[in-house]
Amino acid sequence: MDFEIDTYLDRVGYTGDRAPTAATLRALQRAHIYAIPFENLDPVRGVIPSLAIGDLMAKLVKDTTRGGYCYEHNTLFTAALRALGFRVTVLAARVLVGAKPGDLRPRTHMSMLVEAPGDPHRYLADVGFGSGGALLDPMPLAPAIVEDHPRRHRLTIAPADGPLESWVLQAFLDGEWRDQYAFTVEPFYAPDFDVINWHIATNPRSPFSNRRYAARTLPDRYLLLDTRTLTETRADGTAVTRELADDAEVRQVLADAFGIVVP
Repeated sequence: MDFEIDTYLDRVGYTGDRAPTAATLRALQRAHIYAIPFENLDPVRGVIPSLAIGDLMAKLVKDTTRGGYCYEHNTLFTAALRALGFRVTVLAARVLVGAKPGDLRPRTHMSMLVEAPGDPHRYLADVGFGSGGALLDPMPLAPAIVEDHPRRHRLTIAPADGPLESWVLQAFLDGEWRDQYAFTVEPFYAPDFDVINWHIATNPRSPFSNRRYAARTLPDRYLLLDTRTLTETRADGTAVTRELADDAEVRQVLADAFGIVVP
């Protein structure tokens, strides 16, 4: 692989312990989320993002003016975790945000199940969901609530409709638990996500191929740009939304607030 662990750790500003422990996993996930923004500018402009490690290092690590969407973030994070000695199973999840009762969506989100040597727990990890309901900290694979301040999450077990347990990640938003995505724990591999990535980047019905998104998570606030609508959500849950005037203002806001330079 063309993965350079020292360069990656410099990019995310991580200087802590490199031992493959739950504490390292938690600190590294926060560091990655705070350092590298979420964005889908390549699919919107007709470019299919590469998931090759060398290309991800060039775009998300060595170029500090870009980010990526879930497959890019979580492929890169998987490589970092494996380089540090973690065992990682890559998962494919069904996004439930905005789904109506009875909707059956395809598995289009990448997340990870992470194991550390000597630790009996398995952890759901994710640095690429890109929404206000995304995990900030990894959480044990167990039906329990986790306080990943300023957010709050829980995992529940859905009624089985197959041979494997189906887990649902929920976030506590606006006073209620809301489904984020559902998954089972069988492994998925790079060729699976080559197909999923191509579909999401090129399908004209995909929101990521025709609608501009960018998100930036910081310790005290979360920024979301949806086309020309900019929303800033503070740690206390209060939010301010404004409409940007034109593409010139969008470019300026992306540069100033998100650290993204539009190609």
